[in-house]
Amino acid sequence: MRVLVVTAVPVERDAVTRASGAGSEVSVRRVPGAEIHRAGPFDVLAGGAGPAAAAASAAFALASDRYDLVISAGIGGGFTGLAPVGSLVVAGRIGAADLGAETPAGFVPVTDLGFGRVWHFPPRSLVRAVTDATRAVTGDILTVSTVTGSAERAAALLAAHPGAVAEAMEGFGVAEAADRLGLPVLEIRAVSNAVGPRDRDAWRIGDALAALTDAFGTLIPVLEGWTTHHDRDHS
Repeated sequence: MRVLVVTAVPVERDAVTRASGAGSEVSVRRVPGAEIHRAGPFDVLAGGAGPAAAAASAAFALASDRYDLVISAGIGGGFTGLAPVGSLVVAGRIGAADLGAETPAGFVPVTDLGFGRVWHFPPRSLVRAVTDATRAVTGDILTVSTVTGSAERAAALLAAHPGAVAEAMEGFGVAEAADRLGLPVLEIRAVSNAVGPRDRDAWRIGDALAALTDAFGTLIPVLEGWTTHHDRDHS
């Protein structure tokens, strides 16, 4: 089993490679524009912030080796009352929240303009298995290009996407790259802050990174069991 994990920044990458059971030896190989750190079943790269950087980095990495699964991982914002700070979130759906057009009637998603897509769907059996093992919250994780900084914007996102539990900046880009090769994708976020007004003093980045490490340690047998019972031949 080979799993490509795409994070935004090196501290998230390192939180994954430290996962219990992944092993203490980390090897590094280079692909165009990035370094891939291999630890146990995980090949982990810090692909950059935002959906475009994440998609490009994931695509280069996927072209360099054979994988069974792609995971977008890192920290993110949780919607108040749905995904508290310090919790873990697994995406039932990965959505592009701001891909579309502004019109006199309001925001229109790109699909309503007649092209593109705004949702990717991780395998339900895998979402259930990971959620059960990690006791995570499950719901839609929204990919945004601009992190939410006001209560008004948070409320508007929830009104438009009532299934949302968290937001981050890379999941949809990673999912786009995986989809091009027919690979299953998963998104996992540890909540470091509440979606809404920016309050850096309330952020718990260290706790979220520790939760991410714990989650990936728990995931190893779950992923092995899932790939064993599913045909993942992508040749």
